[in-house]
Amino acid sequence: MTHHPTSRIVLPPGGWASVLDFLCERFATIDRATWIDRMERGTVTADGQPVSRTSPYRPGAVVAYRREVPDEPRIPFDESIVFMDDDLVVADKPHFLPVMPAGRHVEETLSVRLMRRLDNPDLAALHRLDRGTAGLVVFSARPASRDAYTRLFRERAIAKIYEAIAPPMPGRDFPFFHASRLERAEPFFRMREVSGEPNARTRVDVIERGERHWRYRLEPETGRKHQLRVHMASLGAPIVGDRTYPELRDDTGDYGDPLRLLARELRFVDPLSGKPRHFRSGRSLDL
Repeated sequence: MTHHPTSRIVLPPGGWASVLDFLCERFATIDRATWIDRMERGTVTADGQPVSRTSPYRPGAVVAYRREVPDEPRIPFDESIVFMDDDLVVADKPHFLPVMPAGRHVEETLSVRLMRRLDNPDLAALHRLDRGTAGLVVFSARPASRDAYTRLFRERAIAKIYEAIAPPMPGRDFPFFHASRLERAEPFFRMREVSGEPNARTRVDVIERGERHWRYRLEPETGRKHQLRVHMASLGAPIVGDRTYPELRDDTGDYGDPLRLLARELRFVDPLSGKPRHFRSGRSLDL
């Protein structure tokens, strides 16, 4: 068994009744009894205060927890740091590396790697990327300024630009917007489009046209889970390497066939300095 540093997660906007309910849904491979046991042993806190099974859910609170898991195989790709100051760390994540500890991934996650690399136990991810998606992830580096940056994400005051490789969409005028209503599907980690008032909206443009695949520029105006993947699949152009949409396929663990989705750019006005910030990933997707 390996003892791990404390992991932290900033609670996102949402309607969970308790911290326990959120943790059980976010980390679906850890059962409810395990979380309750950790809480009773005092290893789960919210903003430094012990969490019980009835502690109410408060968006923006920072939940910290410790875990022990068997030693993990290393994920053979490295992150890089795009930017760092006293308040922020912007990392460039490789494909296949989870952002947060969950299930069998703890040590081999971006959060824990950066905590160790920077010797900063206060690092907290301000948003997430899927394990399969590469690109930019922003971390808060100290609690004193965390609320200001958390608010940027909560109020969607950050422009996110993605690139994706997917089949052609001939006959369409670019750019265009795709809007739909996304809800949870089965199994628990999938999403699906349903009828009703749209809650997810994506701007789709094309950057480069190849014979078999095109390079797309995707700008989500909302931040629904798997939004870009579901939208591209529903448009008849599922992202290359997607093993979840449109149909669920076995995960072969093949590092040679990543999801061709990259969080390319982030833009926002810094809430402390008032200056514009623009970060860009150094990674690329082969067409």
